[in-house]
Amino acid sequence: MRIRFGSVYRRGRVWWIKYSRNGRIFRESTHTEDHQEAERFLKRRLGEIVTGRFAGLGPERVRMADLFQDVVEDYRINGRKSLAQLQSRLKLHLLPAFGELRAADFSTDHVRRYVYARLKQGAKNATVNRELETVARAFALAAACDPPKVSRVIHVPMLPERNVRTGFLDDQGYLRLRQELPEWLRPLLVVGYHLGNRLGELRQLRWDWVDFANAQILLPSGFTKNGRGRVLPIYGEMRPWLEMARAERDAAFPDCPYVFHREGRPIGEFRKTWRAACLRAGVPGLLFHDLRRSAVRNMRLAGVPENVAMEISGHRTRSIFDRYSIVGARDLRDAAERMERRFREATGTILGTVANQGALQ
Repeated sequence: MRIRFGSVYRRGRVWWIKYSRNGRIFRESTHTEDHQEAERFLKRRLGEIVTGRFAGLGPERVRMADLFQDVVEDYRINGRKSLAQLQSRLKLHLLPAFGELRAADFSTDHVRRYVYARLKQGAKNATVNRELETVARAFALAAACDPPKVSRVIHVPMLPERNVRTGFLDDQGYLRLRQELPEWLRPLLVVGYHLGNRLGELRQLRWDWVDFANAQILLPSGFTKNGRGRVLPIYGEMRPWLEMARAERDAAFPDCPYVFHREGRPIGEFRKTWRAACLRAGVPGLLFHDLRRSAVRNMRLAGVPENVAMEISGHRTRSIFDRYSIVGARDLRDAAERMERRFREATGTILGTVANQGALQ
């Protein structure tokens, strides 16, 4: 049966379609035994030719597994540190659900069914969103190829995320926690609380990046999460704690290049020790990552400009800081002075109160 520049015909029990574009003949299976469905398939394909959305049959054969592999390669090329998380996400969830599906057949209905199934399994909204972001990234990369691997980009709706942490550590809690932590973790807490660095950055911090003469820590390009080098101020009690850590390192473990270590080896997993110390300090449930929020809050209380605070903590989110600000050395020194004054005043009041209470007793 002929339908406007194309025809529908049968091979065995399955209907096929035949059509042309720019004088080239295409034959394609509709994968259906329903004649009316085959006619609709042909009309859709002819519509894609008229509107210029038809990119040939190559994209029709691409499967979601192929698109996901492109995402993996993109992570490798760009040195993304979350590659292992991506591969786990694909292996456990996305590939079993979508791997064998043709990208041309993928739709928002597949997204909705996937979301329903994952939520039923107990996955949090944020977890599901990270998986959906992988799907969206796969289509974006495929559409950017030349020639494109897909003829269209699917809209992937996201779930609302209400499980965002809002906790932070105040100065009194900081002093109590510092006392409760083992000695090898105390310098890590001090720097994390004052600067708000990511734990991954602090674990890899090396002594040759610490410049005591200029009161700075120099993070090289390619080391941080976003690949940008940063200059961090050394202020307040950071200096004595770092100097003490350096002296102990020189005496006992001179070959250890890391600022934070445990008996000369990089600090590994310490969640159990951290949780126990937090419980004793009266701050149960505190995560090390909460120190980032605490540091930003303290910088704001000290009057540090938000763009300078962003440079120190390494935040790049527009909702928190101006993304394209430039911070100079003078701004960093000023930030250090402001934060040192704020911390000294706050802890001085606290320690003074404790001393007075002790005298009364």
